Amino acid sequence: MKRQRREVSEMMMMKFLLLAVPLSIAAEVLHWSSATVFIASCMAIIPLAMYMGIATEEIAHVVGYQWGGFLNATFGNATELIIAFFALKAGLYDVVKASLAGSVMGNILLVLGASMFAGGLRHKVQTFNVDLVEVSSSMLTFGAIGLCVPAIFLRSVGTGTLDSWRYEPLSLLIAVIMLGIYLLKMYFSFGSHREFYRQEEENGGEFEGQWGVRKAIVVLLATTIIIAVESEFLVASIIPVTQEWGISEFFVGIILIPIVGNAAEHSTAIWMAMKNKMDVAIEIAVGSSLQILLFVMPLLVILGALIDRTMSIVFIDVEVASILVAVWIANRVAGDGQSNWLEGVQLMAVYLLIGICFYWL
Repeated sequence: MKRQRREVSEMMMMKFLLLAVPLSIAAEVLHWSSATVFIASCMAIIPLAMYMGIATEEIAHVVGYQWGGFLNATFGNATELIIAFFALKAGLYDVVKASLAGSVMGNILLVLGASMFAGGLRHKVQTFNVDLVEVSSSMLTFGAIGLCVPAIFLRSVGTGTLDSWRYEPLSLLIAVIMLGIYLLKMYFSFGSHREFYRQEEENGGEFEGQWGVRKAIVVLLATTIIIAVESEFLVASIIPVTQEWGISEFFVGIILIPIVGNAAEHSTAIWMAMKNKMDVAIEIAVGSSLQILLFVMPLLVILGALIDRTMSIVFIDVEVASILVAVWIANRVAGDGQSNWLEGVQLMAVYLLIGICFYWL
């Protein structure tokens, strides 16, 4: 009964927020203020991302727990990928890198922390497969190293010259290696060591579907297209908004855009944790961060080279340090195979501390 009331209230809220879609289009066409376009686009992307999450859940009902978590993380990251691509196309390299770093931190600290907190309030102690967490933790650590090593070696180079053709071969080589590792991880999960995940499927890790696959696919395609349009509106309004509000493009990229883009992961991961399915919640949150580090980021570097928007894979020191801190504390909190609401609060508190520091940067 509680679940039905929650679903009804969520659907009403999402339908109400969908009004922001025609509002944002009107604001863009009628040349309203940049702040109006920015706010309306953000509000429009949130319900669209949540509908995208619901659609992937429906497909997961058919394909099972493991593919379900993978699809949810993948299409949850589609929002960030689309926004980042339009920002890359506009030459906003700092915004792109900040949004990627912010997405990693948001998924590890905010989404996972909120999931542990919400699940811990309903269930005193929650358990999950520590072997699977160790695999994901080692991959997260590798992704953080992939950002750290080039940043260390190129500290002596001026940051203004990094996004240029001179360092394009270095960035492309690192991107190819990281993509290769990600593909090997996929083979590990779905091929050579699939039995690691089979027990979780037998233990009820699947989603519960109601729409059907055909409707879910249609909704998935429609929301992806509309999000692409809204992302273009959002990116075009970033520079005027930062000038009008007196905040940096960096803060918009690392905090605001990831929060908007992670709406689907937030909703689904928290609800899975409340249903005492922490394995699914962790697969969504951590799997999403892995995809950002090892798939989305290298893909954007390669796409940038193809469209003559060269973007280096070198992040600034504070971004690298924040990602390292996020990965370290997440590994510490999830390393024992158990979680509670206090650990969730700790993860969210770290995200809040980092966000406050970035606001003043």
